[in-house]
Amino acid sequence: MSFTASLTHFINDNGPLILDGGLSTELEAHGAKLQGDPLWSARLLQTDPQAIKDAHNRFLLSGADVITTATYQASISGFVKHLDVSSEGARELMMSGSASGQRDRQRRLLVAGSVGPYGAFLHDGSEYTGAYAEEMSVEELKLWHRPQVDCLAAAGADVIAFETIPSIKEAEALVELLREFPNCKAWLSFSSYSDGSLFTDAVQVGSRSTQLLAVGVNCCNPAVVERCWTLPGRSFLCPLGGCCRVGPAQTAELRRELKGS
Repeated sequence: MSFTASLTHFINDNGPLILDGGLSTELEAHGAKLQGDPLWSARLLQTDPQAIKDAHNRFLLSGADVITTATYQASISGFVKHLDVSSEGARELMMSGSASGQRDRQRRLLVAGSVGPYGAFLHDGSEYTGAYAEEMSVEELKLWHRPQVDCLAAAGADVIAFETIPSIKEAEALVELLREFPNCKAWLSFSSYSDGSLFTDAVQVGSRSTQLLAVGVNCCNPAVVERCWTLPGRSFLCPLGGCCRVGPAQTAELRRELKGS
């Protein structure tokens, strides 16, 4: 089933699209030791993939329509460096997060392939400032992100979730890169700690691509999110869900508020 068909099915039959919550939070709640790990939850793709599947299942049982792969802090370079695997082994790990979700297709879900900012690989907090983007070109940022997007697209993710992007320059790189994968759809979520650009500027970047289905924010207080954004001639999907520290209980509460069940 294509993403467009899947999305139409969910919107028509189920109402608002409910995302899952904080995967790492849920993994840690069940014993995973992730703090300080340069790969964060992505390490478990090698060491304990069942823990990731179980966490996804708990979010699905709580009412989430979307599961997000454990690849936010993953990269081919990062896997090679921190797991001592080959480039091919790193690609297999990157793809495995999405592939596990495909096996649950009969459960009426969508799989979002998570792509974090370059700063997540640096593991120095710069994913919230975007400071690195000042010294990188758009082409350099595209070069960095290309292997990750290629793997998730090849694995059959329904949508690429560009998450916690802290700078307009990196967003522009991702929008340009997306054109290299014409069959992919994506959403673009900015960190509210970003580089100081106006959110209206972020929406304008998103409007340049018909492949982008949503532009939003994450890692922010819900109180600052006032409404969905629209542009003349364009409308964006408004998926709703949690981020860090949001577990299945909160996802279930959100579903009750939005769908009454």
